[in-house]
This record gives sequence, structure tokens and C-alpha cells, in this order.
Amino acid sequence: MTSIDIKKTFSLYSGKRVFVTGHTGFKGTWLVSLLKELGAEIKGYALEPLSTPNHFDLLDLKNNIEHVFGDIRDLQNLNTAIQNFKPEFVFHLAAQALVKESYKNPVNTFDTNIMGSINLLEAVRKCDSVRSLVYITSDKCYENVEWPWGYRENDPLGGQDPYSASKGAAELVFSAYARSYFSSRTNFGAASVRAGNVIGGGDWAADRIIPDCIRAIENNTPILLRNPKSTRPWQHVLEPINGYLLLGARLYSNPNHFEGSWNFGPATSKTPTVEQVAKMLIKYIGKGAIKIEETFNKQHEANLLQLNCDKAEQLLGWCPKWDVEKTLARTAEWYKVYMDGRNIENITKEQIYDYCEELK
Repeated sequence: MTSIDIKKTFSLYSGKRVFVTGHTGFKGTWLVSLLKELGAEIKGYALEPLSTPNHFDLLDLKNNIEHVFGDIRDLQNLNTAIQNFKPEFVFHLAAQALVKESYKNPVNTFDTNIMGSINLLEAVRKCDSVRSLVYITSDKCYENVEWPWGYRENDPLGGQDPYSASKGAAELVFSAYARSYFSSRTNFGAASVRAGNVIGGGDWAADRIIPDCIRAIENNTPILLRNPKSTRPWQHVLEPINGYLLLGARLYSNPNHFEGSWNFGPATSKTPTVEQVAKMLIKYIGKGAIKIEETFNKQHEANLLQLNCDKAEQLLGWCPKWDVEKTLARTAEWYKVYMDGRNIENITKEQIYDYCEELK
């Protein structure tokens, strides 16, 4: 695929100023990498990477885009960063994104995911240059009663654990800003988006299935599974990013028709268990073993969560492009390149173009 093809797919972003919070995180690095290929002018705002190694450093993004290492809880610093850049698009990804960490440090989780998001909304409210805001929360914002069908955008919000509750609250905050301030603003569109569990190369977060598998394989130790029968809406990180970019462009061009909330998740007809995911990854990597960890966990973890994405499919024309087998094959391919010491920028770019080939 040529660079002309990918730029044609998302031509609106070429030469546009795009502000991304959370650009040092797993999903943020992939979004920024794709925006770079589109010719966007990018500014990132985030904490320094939380792990070593990390995708941000491996891609040398520090020297390839304008960015600020900053905390979204610092309203003055965040507001200054946005006002100085005068972006046309804002993608808000910054968050405390781990369920187990939210149990350990609920105050930080609520402060970051609620007050940090309020700060972002307030900074956008005061920045007249912004035309399109894509406000990313999580599929866990829904009150999960573990029914077997997917949650729709108008289903109740909630959450038993601190992380899920913080994301439900972040959605309520967004709704208040949208109705109180953004609805009367001309040439401006804002939407919240909820995506299922994303996987792909470059993730080293704690207590996530793929990073846990890779660490165990690298250390020649068994992969420990706490809840082997649990399912998650597994999808490649590029799937929701495609949705975010499509939605961002629609909000820019036709804001009144695309505001509100949107789900981006895989087809619910085939959702593998944690154990099945681990086994498939072992097959693609070519080594590894599994050990079921028989421990009693008092902390609640949902066993079933799926999204209904009919709205995105019918109104945006978005649908998943890679099934779970291809997603895991591409993920394993990325980590094999990393473990072999080969060029990470090349494999990241190659997979972006491979994915975008599917958008034709």
C-alpha cells in the first residue's frame, strides 16, 4: 500500500493540528503513529511512559512530534498546552486504565479519570480553534450485569470496581459539558467513545493478558491465568483507532449528525476466553506454557462484557476488519520482531498499512 492510499482514506487530517492526550500510552502511540502517516501536525500531552520498555521510546516519538510531559490533573498546564497549539482536533485518551490498579489506588483513579477529564473538557471549552473532540472512555463504563448480548450506547452507566465507576462518571461529566456548553457552539462536534479490550504490539501494562503472556514467554515461565474462562471483547488496537478517526472527521465536517456516544468493538459472535487467547498466542509465538492460578480473589472482575456496535456500523460505516485469529497473529508478529531485536518503527508502520489496506 502506498502513502497516497492511506492519506486518501483519512485525507481530512493532512496538515491539520491534532492534540492527543495520553500519547505515551499503548493506544496513544498507535494513534499518533497513524496520524503521522496522514501528515497531521501533532501535539501530545501525557505522563512519561509507565513501563520499560515502551512503544513511545521504541518509536522515538519524543523526537518526532511536539509533545509535553504533563498530568491532566494540572488544569493550568493542560490549558496552556492546548491554547498555545490551537488544535482543530482533540483526542482524549489519557487515563488510569487498569482495573487492579484502581483497587490499589482508587483516589488516583477517580482523580485522573474524572477530574482530569473535566480539565480536558474545560480546556477545550475555552479553546475556540477546536472543531472536533473525540473523548475516549471505556466499555467498562456500562453497568455490567453480564447478560449475553452487547451493551448499546443508551444502556445504563455504572461500575462495581473503582475503574469502571470512574469511567461511568467520566461519561456523565461529558454529557453535562455537551449539553451545557457544546450543543450551542457553532462549527464544533463532540462525541464520547467506548471500546472493548484492545491488544497489539507495544503493550507492556501490568495485569493484561498479552503483556503477561509475553513476559512469561521471555522469562521461560508458565503463563499464570486467574480467570481462564472469562471473555473480553478482544480487538486489535487499530480497530477502535480507525473508528476514532472516522468519527473525528465526521464531527469536523457535520457535527450535528455525529455527536453523542459510540461503541467500537469486535463482532460478538466469536469471543474467545482468556485461556483460548493465551493458547493462540503461544501457537503463533512458537513457545510457552499455561498454568491456571487457583486463587480466591475477593475483588470483583467481570466475566462477560460485549458491545453492540450497530450504530457505528450503520451510521459511520465502521466495522471490524481483523478477526481474533488475525489480530493475535499480528500481535505475535510484532512481539517476535521486538524479541529478535529488529526495527520496531518498521513493523508498526507495516501493520498500519496492512490494516489500512482492509479499508479500501
